[in-house]
This record gives sequence, structure tokens and C-alpha cells, in this order.
Amino acid sequence: MTSTANTGQRFREFKMPDVGEGLTEAEILKWYVNVGDTVTDGQVVCEVETAKAAVELPIPFDGVVHELRFPEGTTVDVGQVIISVDTQPGAGPAEEAPAPTAAHAEKSAASALAEEAEPEQQGRQAVLVGYGAAPSSTKRRPRKAAVTGTPVTPARPAVREQAGACAAAPQATFAAGIQAELNGHAAPAAPVVPAPAAPAAPAAPAAPVVPGARPLAKPPVRKLAKDLGVDLASVTPTGPGGVVTREDVHAALTVAAPAVAEPVAPQAVAPAAPATGPAARETRIPVKGVRKATAQAMVASAFTAPHVTEFVTVDVTRTMKLVQKLKDDPDMAGLRVNPLLLVAKALLVAIKRNPDVNAAWDEENQEIVRKDYVNLGIAAATPRGLIVPNIKEAQAKTLPELSQALADLVTTAREGKTSPTAMSGGTVTITNVGVFGVDTGTPILNPGESAILAVGAIKLQPWVHKGKVKPRHVTTLALSFDHRLVDGELGSKVLADIAAVLENPQRLITWA
Repeated sequence: MTSTANTGQRFREFKMPDVGEGLTEAEILKWYVNVGDTVTDGQVVCEVETAKAAVELPIPFDGVVHELRFPEGTTVDVGQVIISVDTQPGAGPAEEAPAPTAAHAEKSAASALAEEAEPEQQGRQAVLVGYGAAPSSTKRRPRKAAVTGTPVTPARPAVREQAGACAAAPQATFAAGIQAELNGHAAPAAPVVPAPAAPAAPAAPAAPVVPGARPLAKPPVRKLAKDLGVDLASVTPTGPGGVVTREDVHAALTVAAPAVAEPVAPQAVAPAAPATGPAARETRIPVKGVRKATAQAMVASAFTAPHVTEFVTVDVTRTMKLVQKLKDDPDMAGLRVNPLLLVAKALLVAIKRNPDVNAAWDEENQEIVRKDYVNLGIAAATPRGLIVPNIKEAQAKTLPELSQALADLVTTAREGKTSPTAMSGGTVTITNVGVFGVDTGTPILNPGESAILAVGAIKLQPWVHKGKVKPRHVTTLALSFDHRLVDGELGSKVLADIAAVLENPQRLITWA
């Protein structure tokens, strides 16, 4: 799960791993260490949240924390370095890398331009004689002068090779020429506008920024900036030759919030009036992590599987009496016994009597996949959003085993420790909306599953029992199912069987 990289003999870097089935990013929820802390192999250093769960990350080596690359609350791509560790803290201060020369910076800028302008050419390999384009066949647009705007006559291939090897041209002209070639037009002749406040001198000289020119950045960095909503023109580049790096984009995103929260007070201007209207009473919450994944899954499910929902109201008085008896049973001592336990058992009995309901739709092969095992999902509301972990092989568990599995599942979910494996492979789900005092609902299927059962609140209501109106414990069940897999008859039989078991729990024995 871990991913590391060496940076010489002394410093080692720990990268954001893929903690859950191909996920591409994770949010750093909490750091458990600070710079200067001693860490050991296997020690948990931070907690991150993916689109599926919160996961603690252990460090895979010993040493002293040298740097934390990102603050808490930052979303980091998989593969990015998040922490570096000094594995030889007694070796003295680290040696700083020498600043690159102007010629080196110019060469690096040229390399960055080649990577951005010709990604296909670098990756192309001829597999047959006479096939594939030769590297020298690629044609560029004529380069224009950076300052005067006078077109420069494109050199012949032989002359271009000599010019590429020459590092005598001024750095500013070279960088401006790169900008002009990327934009396809001459760079403006306006001088560079100095920054209002001079920052600390960088370790390596950066190429001057030409106003109005397109910032230098590799395609992955441009995509990252677009996804995060960062304008590359407003990012201060620190890469060789003025190239914007991924770290620059994240740094710009980190400082953007404080910059907006602490505006500079204008001089000789009346103070701005407080914001009024609806916008002043609105709070915007970023959609990310578990909540974002849940929203995407619900949209996909609602507009992919044709939902049908059926309802039944049932007298569960006998089930409530059985719950009380089980609580007093020595064999169930120390276990959590509640109505949800018997509802889960009733659903498993109904599936055993109607196995075709436990299936999945294979769109690619146009097949219905019937499953001979039941991974029973239980919808759980957590501070980070709704998750649906499931109990593996629930059909094979005894009542005490099922009770223990339910208790462990709920406790783990509330603590935010549910693993991605526990939330994958579900077949059917139960959602208990009754705990919120709700009578019933029309639940949406968990993607890839065939059915979901909603259990409403159990209330004392007037009910006709043996010809007389009496107060009885009554609840309403709602079963939503995928109509591609389950037709009306099958869905009705499953719901009727669940109701029959809850109305007369002795069927747990006679039908099992």
C-alpha cells in the first residue's frame, strides 16, 4: 500500500499511496506528527480520506520528520510526496543543492517546452521499416522575436541543431521566444512589471514573466490547475526556466483562501458596507470525499437502473416480544439485540426462498448474474456522509454471529474506520430510516445491487387483531428493486415473505 522514493542516502520521501481500488486522490484529514518528531517503521503519521473511507497511513522507515509537504485539509493526488524523513539525523545539517546556472535553466526550459509541445513524438516508436514519422519531420511554426516582434526566419535542420546547442543567447529573450511560440503570436514589447513587494531571493533564478504570455507548464500540471480552479497566470513559477510545477499550483491554492480573507484596507476610501441579501446568509461547503462519491453513485444508480418501490404495513408485535426474550437469553448475553437484527434475518430467509432476487446486471455481456451468496449491506450515516458497508456471507451466519457482525459494522462506520473492502461487493442493502422517526421512504439502490429494503419507525397504532381493535406495534416496509432483474411478481413475493416473518417470527424456524 505504501510508496517510497529515495532522495540520496539520507532523506527518504513517502508518497500518497493508492489506498482503495484505483482512487486517484485523497484528502489529508489530520497529521499525527510534526517536523522534528522521531518516527519508526509502521508508525501512523497521518489520516487521509478517500472517496470511500478514512484510512490511517503508516510510515515505512525510521528517522526524523524533515518536512510535511501539505497542510491538513489539502486534497493530494496519488503519487505525490506528502512527507520526507531524515534517516540520518545525526549526520549534521543537510547540504543545499547549488543554484543552477543561466545556461542550465535555459536548457531545462527548452526540455520543458519539448515535453509539452511534442508529447506524441517522444512516445512514438517505429515497429516496421518505413513506418512511423521520423523525429526530424515534425515542423514548427516560425518563431517570432520576443521584444521587437520581427519574425525570425526559421533555420534549416542543420542550422537549428547548432542553434539549439548554443547557450549564448540572453535568458530573457529565450524564455520570451518560448512563450511566443506556444501562443502562436509575437510576445508584446511591454516591459516586465515588478512585483509590489520583493519576495525572498529564490534558490534558483526564474525566467522573467512576459505580460499576457501563456505560462509554461506541462500538460498534467495544466489539468491539475484546471481541476482545482487555479489560474496559471496568477501562479508564481519556481521550476527551471520559469516552468510552473505541481507544487506551485498547490501553493497558490493554499494561499488563495487567506489572501481573500485578509484584504488590504484601501487608503482614503470609505469602508465597504457589509454584504446584504441572500448571499450574506449562505454557506458553501465543498463536495468531496465520501459525500462526493455517494452523490455520483446515487445519480448513476437512479438514471441507470429502472427503480420500482413497493410498500407493506405489518404488525410486528410478536417480533418485538421476541426481541425482548432474546435480550434475556443467556446465549445472547453481551450481544446487541434489536429489531434490525430480526429484520436482517427475515430478509435473508426471503432471499433463500426467492434466490432470483439476489442478482446483478452485467451490461457489457448482457447477462443476469445470480449470486449464491449474500453480502448484506447496512446503510450507515456518518459525519462524513452515507456509507454502505456489508456483511460478507451473511446467509451462512447464525443469529449470534449476525448480531456481532452488525455491531462491529456500525461501530467501525461511526468511527470512520470502514475499509474500502468492507464497502465493495454488496448484493442487497437495508436502510433503517425508522431510527429518525420516519415511517417509510423510496430508497435508491446501491449501484450494482438488485434490491434495498427501507424499514420505517415501529409505533403503537390501533390495529384489528382477532376481530378487535387493539394497540399493536406496526411498521411500514418499502422494497426498491431493479426492474431489469426483478419483475413485479418476484419483488412482491420477497416483500410479502419479509412481512410474514416479522408478523410471525416462528417462520424463522419453519422456513429456514
